[in-house]
Amino acid sequence: MPTETLPSGPAIPLSRWADRQLKAMAREHGLAALAALEGAALMGERASSGGYRIAGRVSAGAGGSRLLPTRDGGWFALTLIRDEDRALLPALLGDAGLSIHDDDAITAAVGQHDCAALVERGRVLGLPVASTDETPAAPPVEIMTLGPRRRRPPGHRPLVIDLSAIWAGPLAGHLFWQAGMDVVKVESRGRPDLIRHDDPAMFALVNQGKANVLVDFSSEPEKAALIALIRRADVVIESSRPRALLHLGVDAGALVREVPGLVWLSVTGHGASGDAANWAGIGNDCGVAGGLSRAMADLTGEIGYVGDAIADPLTGILAAREGLKALRGGMAQRIGLSMSAIAAMALAEERAHDRAAIDAELRAWGESGGRLFPQVPPRTPRAEVRALGADTTRCLPELARC
Repeated sequence: MPTETLPSGPAIPLSRWADRQLKAMAREHGLAALAALEGAALMGERASSGGYRIAGRVSAGAGGSRLLPTRDGGWFALTLIRDEDRALLPALLGDAGLSIHDDDAITAAVGQHDCAALVERGRVLGLPVASTDETPAAPPVEIMTLGPRRRRPPGHRPLVIDLSAIWAGPLAGHLFWQAGMDVVKVESRGRPDLIRHDDPAMFALVNQGKANVLVDFSSEPEKAALIALIRRADVVIESSRPRALLHLGVDAGALVREVPGLVWLSVTGHGASGDAANWAGIGNDCGVAGGLSRAMADLTGEIGYVGDAIADPLTGILAAREGLKALRGGMAQRIGLSMSAIAAMALAEERAHDRAAIDAELRAWGESGGRLFPQVPPRTPRAEVRALGADTTRCLPELARC
């Protein structure tokens, strides 16, 4: 059957939770542009435009994440989207001769181990992994550092520096842009945001209207110029693990303690402090870690992924809400956001709001394998998508004087 004739699937679970967050932000801050957005659109537009299908134990789209059975009856979520992740599979599975590009061999090897042991080893190795039966290790939102207060004059237009990539952080930056802020997207010369080329339509939607700065993080003058830009900012968004951020020469805690009113949003897979801060995670496996696959299986008997990288849009929306609240308060603070814990929180809050409705949505999702994702009206970008590095000289004037 041609893809375009497949029946459209059911509503994405938790899209009503996302919609309530958007409407609450709009009310709290008088932002009509946010009131016009819909949770279902933000959560489903990538899958809708890409013709994604509900694929059960394989994640939507390119299928970079898979749910695999383990020896003890558990389900292990393994995400392999980078060559370096596959290179770690022999260490993960204790098999030096493993064929790392053979999915059947990987599945068989996973089946020889217990789930919790694989998750623990995978996280030590830096792999994005999860179990359907874990409990998030961190709170969904954590205030990590406080700094001095800043009084912003009436009419002040906040400056947002977006150091993040892929979906959750850039979506938060997009919502700030929708709220009328100036947003500068910073990309690494050595590792630009991969969806710029892998999914240009999605990149355009969440990065439209943002200025673009390209930084060589091996260059001390360029890093110094970036820090100077951050010191002029109102909000920073980043999604790096702590060691990686410090390696880039960026000390988030010190900047928050020094810059009055600076709101720093740290988007993480599983938490911004303790051991969990060093665990890798992306939207698909973080949704699993947040309990969504287990909730669906309890209703249908079928294990599978719920939504498209579902923890990403949930986190991006909540990050924007937390950032707006912090800006209004005026106190500098670093806010840690855990994608897996946010997925778990959204599920718990939706169950409290309307248990019958979320159960029906999860049941329908689990019974809709092979169907298209729900089709949502496509949003058309309203502003230019700036070329890589187009605004570097303007935003980092210190480099022009070097």
